[in-house]
Amino acid sequence: MLFDRVLIANRGEIAVRIARTLRRLGITSVAVHTASDAGAKHVLEADIALQVPKYLDIEAIIQGALASGAQAVHPGYGFLAENAEFARRCAAAGLVFVGPPAEAIEAMGDKIRAKATVSAAGVPVVPGAAEPGDALAAWRDFPALIKPSAGGGGKGMVLVRSAAELPDALESARRTARAAFGDATLLIERYVERPRHIEIQILADTHGNVVHLGERECSLQRRHQKIIEEAPSPFVTPPARARMGAAAVEAARAVGYAGAGTVEFIVDGATGAYHFMEMNTRLQVEHPVTEMVTGLDLVELQLRAAAGERLPFGQEDVRLDGHAVEARVYAEDPARGFLPTGGRVLLLREPRDDATAGVRVDSGLAEGGVVGSEFDPMLAKVVAWAPDREAALRSLDRALAGTAVLGVVTNVPFLRALAAHPAVVAGELDTGLVERALPDLVPGVEVPDEALAAAALVFHALPQGEDPWEVTDGWRVGESAWTTWRLESRDGVHPVQVRGLPEESAEVRINGVNVAARIRKGGSDAAGLAVTLGGRTEHYVHVRDGDTLWLGRDGRAWAFTRHLIGDPGDRPGTAAAGDGVVRSPMPGTVLVVKAQVGEQVSEGQPLIIVEAMKMEHTVTAPRDGVLSELPAQAGQSVDMDAVLAVISEGVPSFGGAAGAERPERGKAAASGDRARRTE
Repeated sequence: MLFDRVLIANRGEIAVRIARTLRRLGITSVAVHTASDAGAKHVLEADIALQVPKYLDIEAIIQGALASGAQAVHPGYGFLAENAEFARRCAAAGLVFVGPPAEAIEAMGDKIRAKATVSAAGVPVVPGAAEPGDALAAWRDFPALIKPSAGGGGKGMVLVRSAAELPDALESARRTARAAFGDATLLIERYVERPRHIEIQILADTHGNVVHLGERECSLQRRHQKIIEEAPSPFVTPPARARMGAAAVEAARAVGYAGAGTVEFIVDGATGAYHFMEMNTRLQVEHPVTEMVTGLDLVELQLRAAAGERLPFGQEDVRLDGHAVEARVYAEDPARGFLPTGGRVLLLREPRDDATAGVRVDSGLAEGGVVGSEFDPMLAKVVAWAPDREAALRSLDRALAGTAVLGVVTNVPFLRALAAHPAVVAGELDTGLVERALPDLVPGVEVPDEALAAAALVFHALPQGEDPWEVTDGWRVGESAWTTWRLESRDGVHPVQVRGLPEESAEVRINGVNVAARIRKGGSDAAGLAVTLGGRTEHYVHVRDGDTLWLGRDGRAWAFTRHLIGDPGDRPGTAAAGDGVVRSPMPGTVLVVKAQVGEQVSEGQPLIIVEAMKMEHTVTAPRDGVLSELPAQAGQSVDMDAVLAVISEGVPSFGGAAGAERPERGKAAASGDRARRTE
């Protein structure tokens, strides 16, 4: 018998997605949230919502579940999903943990133990070494991959290509492992060049039945972080699927698994040889592509397995129909090295879930919500299904083009470029493809002339008012006057001239070229704009935030700040990195300070490590000089572009850290980062 009430111990898009299935099954959903998340979408979607101090507070969540009358707890992924102690505490409190037994979580959560367990069951594993002992420091088979033993999903993994890199890599990986998992134990493995990342979805009940639901291709990654996933893999043949599926089933049986889980393999793209990498003892972020090709609801099957029901089908009943592709929408800026971003969602347009069109959106976004640096930067998942892979990729592109998140910089343009890359279209994938293709994938900060013209028309229509259709244009005898707008965007300040009535007949002049222009309301969408330039009409969505205008079109977004020529509010251009001001490249927390005031530093020398959204970012010195100011302190929260340090050419200025006058704007110093995100 299924449950009457289930608490969801998670947030964001996965909590919304779980609540969707609970609603369909007639089960009351209970959400938890922190004080800062009280207005989040998952809270609004649930039947009941409870505030907890933090999402990792086991006792608060257990007590909340009991107080709400919940009979079971679904952990989603991330947070407590792979915490064996949480599973035990649920059981002790009389709550059903919607996941595998605690013993299975422990067996597969420790990578060293997991490799030994599946190897004993006959599953091939990658050669490697593990702690305790000196094998890691003495490792000489490069390239190699360092992993936290207690970790999962790529978090804290470090690729090392030479013995010279090994000491620093071990130090960083150990620090990450201790902070993220409370366990600094590491292992090292031979790194397979240009591998494919293939994972097998398994399902098991408490009666000994285990099946697999085919594979997912997860090779499109950056820094071990998955970006686009698909099912089935364009590489895996039916015989290979049967072999890998059987190996995954044996791995699950070896630990007495129950519920939904994923066995991940590294596959040699040349030979097809596969090796066990890890098992994720929970639902995966990319589970929707499996659902779309099998027609199964994995959350429902998790609930039924947790309630003691038998699997309703056998291996011979599993069929894969068509092709599905998923793209992860992140709050990150590809043009700035994929650094995390943030802000308030001023306007949101997402494709509608449409089964007939094969489009699905799992999202935790809502207009007015704030995206901060406290949680993982994944905001939503856009999924497309079609009878074949080529059509699925086209459908995904259309869905991404219809996505707009104004107020927060996202990776949507990057996702469109990646899905259209020739190697991706051809199915010639490996885990290093994204890094190699980055120059062709990362959009520049340059704003196209048509977007500049559109922004100028909007500003020209409302120089003082809020509604462009309630304001008239300046007029003089003979003709309308030219008005010059200075539009500041991420790539600088652009002068654009406009004259005439934008909603009737106007002209725009950019770079000395005059173009006939018109702007109209965009149909039923109050935020829509139809902008006609030289006979060509483009459709935008827009929203204003004070003096800033956001425009969105085809998945791209631009923010413009207006300045009339001669305005006292004109701001200077961005200062060069050579000014010696070291700024935070993202909002976050100062993790480590590696230098001190008065120290002579060299260009490229690591100064400060900033952490945000589970990413460590090492900020380096932009030039040679003396570290004269160091306002940054370990544990301090900082905003994007906050001053972390100042490097002077001459004698250091002591005591200048507090209250010192600093430049208004500046360019973040050159730096390198190391991701450690969920999945």
